[in-house]
Amino acid sequence: MGDRSKIIFGNAVSAGDRKKAVRSKAKFARKYGDDTGADYPVKLVENRVLFPLLGVRDVRVGEGTGDVPFDGEKGLIVGNIRMGFGHYRISVAMASAARALGYEPYWMDLNSFPETTCTKVIGAQNDLYSMGSRLSQKSRLFNKFFWEPMNYEGFRKLSYNAADQKNAELMAEVFRNVPKDIPVIGTHVWPAQAALHAGMKYVVNAIPDNWPMALHLAEGSVHTIQTRQSYMGYRILNGMQGKKVLRPMPPESLVYTGHYVDHELTANIEADCGARLRRKKAGEPLRFLLTIGGAGAQKEIFAAILRHLLPAVKSGKAAVYVNVGDYKNVWDYLAGAVPGLAEVTTTHFGDWEDTRAFAGGALTEYVNGVHVFWHENIFEAVYSTNLLMRSCDVLVTKPSELAFYPVPKLFIKRIGGHEKWGAIHSAEMGDGTLECADIPHTLQMLDIFMQEEELLAGMCGAIIENKARGLYDGAYNAVKLAMGLKTDKGE
Repeated sequence: MGDRSKIIFGNAVSAGDRKKAVRSKAKFARKYGDDTGADYPVKLVENRVLFPLLGVRDVRVGEGTGDVPFDGEKGLIVGNIRMGFGHYRISVAMASAARALGYEPYWMDLNSFPETTCTKVIGAQNDLYSMGSRLSQKSRLFNKFFWEPMNYEGFRKLSYNAADQKNAELMAEVFRNVPKDIPVIGTHVWPAQAALHAGMKYVVNAIPDNWPMALHLAEGSVHTIQTRQSYMGYRILNGMQGKKVLRPMPPESLVYTGHYVDHELTANIEADCGARLRRKKAGEPLRFLLTIGGAGAQKEIFAAILRHLLPAVKSGKAAVYVNVGDYKNVWDYLAGAVPGLAEVTTTHFGDWEDTRAFAGGALTEYVNGVHVFWHENIFEAVYSTNLLMRSCDVLVTKPSELAFYPVPKLFIKRIGGHEKWGAIHSAEMGDGTLECADIPHTLQMLDIFMQEEELLAGMCGAIIENKARGLYDGAYNAVKLAMGLKTDKGE
């Protein structure tokens, strides 16, 4: 494979940017080591949370060998990292779709092998990203002059991709003992890039969001896109070297798939939307699901929302689910910041069976009060939102990956400029609000949902129409594409 830090889809990277990319790799190697040539053993282990639900096995690197072989016919690797919750959420959607289509999903988190250079490099960058996300919510100056521009234009440049490609060379060794003919879907660009550097034959790069950025390019893979707008931006590499007209991506490198959504959510769209409308007509409490992102930011906005909703909760007009993920400190803050909240709250802390039972019962049972969910286990923390989504009426979230899910959505202020395009797309598809840029507009939208029937009914109708035309079939399509790469080559 050629040096992807020099030429990206036929577009030359400047000598200065190329040198920066080489220095970036060298810096990481000095700090975290270079394990090129290391012979890490690999084994498959049942994922404690996702195996019973979706048949997911973890790919463990550096922990010895196991008795379960890779399935050379039906096996599919979902390569991911924890960078917030969004990339994990896409991975769950891919695993769910793979299982529904009769394949065997393998979960390979490159940020979970502590002895490898790969995990050390990713972990350090993840920590910086999480810190930046939280700081952006505390400092308007930091957000305006650094975080928004970095997430909007900085990650957009080909020069950023060049550096990532060099850094990904340090991540390839985790794939050394993985069979090279097992298809891989990378739900973050680094697993896709690392898989290609390691010689994996069939790689799909599932691109998130709705804002084209060179950050997400992994030349040599097939790139999947969730929106038509994003497809056009990637096709011409729009704005990725300033105003320069670039060589476009080859059409075979880019595929529009639709939104990446779990099978369990897509299959039940009609039933779940019907239940929302029945509850609204019956005057039951309107159910809001507040979900904290993987960086643990925006807790002040959620405190304002809970203060506003508390009277409606007490009068039986609203019910609230709050998933704080694996951030127990966020609940501690909310409980202290919202007087009277604890008195009307039922906590579901660390008991996975209790959470599953509640989510299942809420599909048919009456729900009131506030219910808070916290799980230390990352899979439980992420998947709790997936389970609760089916029985909620309105999902309250920043416009990140959840913007693409088939549930009525109220969008609070974004973290990073790239996220605003998720809200724009959702509003155009009819299944979400505009982004509420401040707390007063957020509270106004809460009131509209509670006081009127039209907004909720309109979103439910749009979701059903969107399903009929395949908008939420992206995970199925990405899985079919990955498995089809192997078939197309006659293997």
